[in-house]
Amino acid sequence: MKIGILGGGSWGLALACLLREKGDILVWEVNLDLAERIRRTRENPISLPGITIPDEIEITSEMGRLSESEVIVSAIPSWTIREVFSKIKEFLKEDVLIVSCSKGIENETFMRPSEVIGDLVSERRIVALSGPSHAEEVARKIPTAVVSSSRNEKDMLFVQRLFSSSFFRVYTNPDIVGVELGGALKNIVAIASGISDGLGFGDNTRAALFCRGMMEMTRIGVALGGEKTTFSGLAGIGDLMVTMISKHSRNRRFGEMIGKRMDIKSALVEVKMVVEGFRTAQVTFHLAREKWIETPITNEIYYILFEGKDPSSAVESLLKRELKNEG
Repeated sequence: MKIGILGGGSWGLALACLLREKGDILVWEVNLDLAERIRRTRENPISLPGITIPDEIEITSEMGRLSESEVIVSAIPSWTIREVFSKIKEFLKEDVLIVSCSKGIENETFMRPSEVIGDLVSERRIVALSGPSHAEEVARKIPTAVVSSSRNEKDMLFVQRLFSSSFFRVYTNPDIVGVELGGALKNIVAIASGISDGLGFGDNTRAALFCRGMMEMTRIGVALGGEKTTFSGLAGIGDLMVTMISKHSRNRRFGEMIGKRMDIKSALVEVKMVVEGFRTAQVTFHLAREKWIETPITNEIYYILFEGKDPSSAVESLLKRELKNEG
């Protein structure tokens, strides 16, 4: 089987290593210099240091090379999906299966990754893959479990079998709305967790953020058509937990820098990799207002990141809200 992977960052390369025994792997990276560096050194020292990319995995910047792929795995930042797929769609096979591994919400349209892809290549089959799966650990074959999701049961099951291995267990869940929203929204709460750490707060605060953040994610997800039970699974609680506490979490790390009073632009540069929660916080804030969804944590993260609110004042605003029932 010929498998094309979009993105030579940490996730794209980790998935390439995961799938190397399942077929012929071709990684497409838009940055010519980065593609050449990976091809020459067999490593991405910024995104995935210490991981050797096997020689049999090809690296390219030529879109036309994707024309033979039977499966396309999208591991690019969510806000680049529309631009990339609008260019590569002419090279794709009519019956190609697309696996979306990106996590976010499109700013202008409020579309999820699979919706953006479907908007451009509607005749193709699309499956979402999400869950607690930091690239740094997947590349090192550290065990985890994720979810394959699609309204097409046959494709969902195919992706489950394709990606499953001795250390990467894949479950199925037909609720693609909830699965994708869980993967996007958890990054906002992870930024909040990082800010809490940066302010010097402790485990009690983190636990409270986890619970209330989970409640907020579920509220948004259900309002947008997702199933409540999905947020209690791998794409919800699982992904939120790992992103809130892990040393690998760029969203948590970014939040910690903000909590320590680093300015936004410097923190984004310091992380060196994509901070999906930054854009997701902005789009979710506006989406929630349009849909009249209560999102106190998202609101405060938005005010900190885009209106310059002091993190300590944001905490005070959350704690001084009107007292209410937990539900």
